[in-house]
Amino acid sequence: MTNTIEKTDVELKTDVLSELKYEPSIKVTDIGVLVKDGTVTLNGYATTYNEKREAVRAVKRVAGVKAIADDIEVKLPSSMHRTDGDIATAAANQIASCTIIPTKTITPTVREGWITLDGQVEWWYQKNAAGNVVHYLSGVKGVSNNISIKPKLTTMAVETAIQSAFKRSALFDASKIQVETSQNEVVLSGKVRNYSELEEAERAAWAAPGVFSVDNNLTLESFGFDT
Repeated sequence: MTNTIEKTDVELKTDVLSELKYEPSIKVTDIGVLVKDGTVTLNGYATTYNEKREAVRAVKRVAGVKAIADDIEVKLPSSMHRTDGDIATAAANQIASCTIIPTKTITPTVREGWITLDGQVEWWYQKNAAGNVVHYLSGVKGVSNNISIKPKLTTMAVETAIQSAFKRSALFDASKIQVETSQNEVVLSGKVRNYSELEEAERAAWAAPGVFSVDNNLTLESFGFDT
C-alpha cells in the first residue's frame, strides 16, 4: 500500500531556504521566500542576473515545489553599471568567440540592461549556448532568447532520437514519459518526481536535432513510501 506524503507550506519554505543557503552564488539574506499551496514566490533583489537565475534553479531542485513565481529584482552595484552600447558590444564579442555558434547567425539587442537575442540556428544547444555566454556579463539585468531553430530532420527521426536519449538517462524513468512529435514540434507528457527531472527531460528533448518547439506537459507525482 502506498501512502502519500505532502509537505506543508511551512516545511516547503524551510527546505527552499535551506537550498538557497546551500548555493554559494546566492546572497540569501537579500531574497525573500513566500509559499502558498506549494507555489513558491521569490522576491527581494540580486546584484547580478546570474544570481537571480541561480536562485530560481535552486528552488527547482526542491522536492514538492509545484510552481515558482520569480519576482526577484536585479539591482546592480554602481561599479557594475554599463551603457547598453557597452553591453551590446560585449554580448556580440562573446557570441562571436563561442566556437559552437555559427558566425553571423545571432544578433543581440540591449535595452536598459536587458539583452534580446534574435537569429536562427540548426541545433538547440547552439541557441542555449548563446544565452549562456551572455547571461553573466557585467551590467546584464535579464536575457530573452528569441533565437529560432531551423528543422532538418523528419518527425520520426526526431521522436526516435528523443526516446533514445530518455532511455539512456539515469536521471529519470523513461517509461513514465510519453513523447509525441508533429512537424518537429515535441509534446512531453507523463510524471516526474521533481522540477529537476522535469527540466532535464525538457533539456533532452530540446537537444534532439531539428526540434524547434517543446510543449512540456509533464506533471509532478506525489511522494510516498511503501508499507
